[in-house]
Amino acid sequence: MDITWFGHAAFGLAPVDGPRIITDPYTPEGVGYAPIKASAELVIISSDDDSAHCRADLISGDPTVVNALTVAQNGGATAAEGIRITAVEAAEWDHHPEHEVPGQNGMYRFTLDGIRFAHMGDVGNPLTDAQQAFFADVDVLFALAGGYLTLELPDLMELIHRTRPKLVIPMHFRTLTYKPRNTMWIESFLSHFKDEDVDFAFGATHTLTKDDLPERTRVLVMDYVR
Repeated sequence: MDITWFGHAAFGLAPVDGPRIITDPYTPEGVGYAPIKASAELVIISSDDDSAHCRADLISGDPTVVNALTVAQNGGATAAEGIRITAVEAAEWDHHPEHEVPGQNGMYRFTLDGIRFAHMGDVGNPLTDAQQAFFADVDVLFALAGGYLTLELPDLMELIHRTRPKLVIPMHFRTLTYKPRNTMWIESFLSHFKDEDVDFAFGATHTLTKDDLPERTRVLVMDYVR
């Protein structure tokens, strides 16, 4: 399959077998990344009230839209476009300066082309044991790597060390395009890894098959779509 990072927490997955999926689409003017021009059959959002994570209405192709928070609050699992999606409830930082109360959202999982993906939504607090257990046996983790306004990097590393995903793809970190400029640069996250465990896609799209997955955890840093 092809994995594309549009920026922030938005990824596009174009599998060999299954629906094209886009995760957490954003408002371009708010985050500074380019409008998402790709179409999809399925869009998964982590909440419906955060313009940096919920703009399914901007995605072409008349996709089915699944709100992971709704899934988490209604039994924890659903099916859409032939894909089983599971979710667990999460909250943004307790003292988020832009909200009076923590913004509730959902972290979610799905399997595509035999690869188990997990997306961390917009969680901002250290994960509970139950939330960490949700990420057990993940192949690819879309990880919140920017620190500020999401969970802190030591808490992220605890999750990675405990669940040992095969491939970690960082998201939600500071770039030259990201307008708010309130997150850390990628170097802060990469400092927790040995150089030999980090790969660079050198582009916004990376082709991945199940056979490509490493034996132990590696990091893949992607560029964003211009």
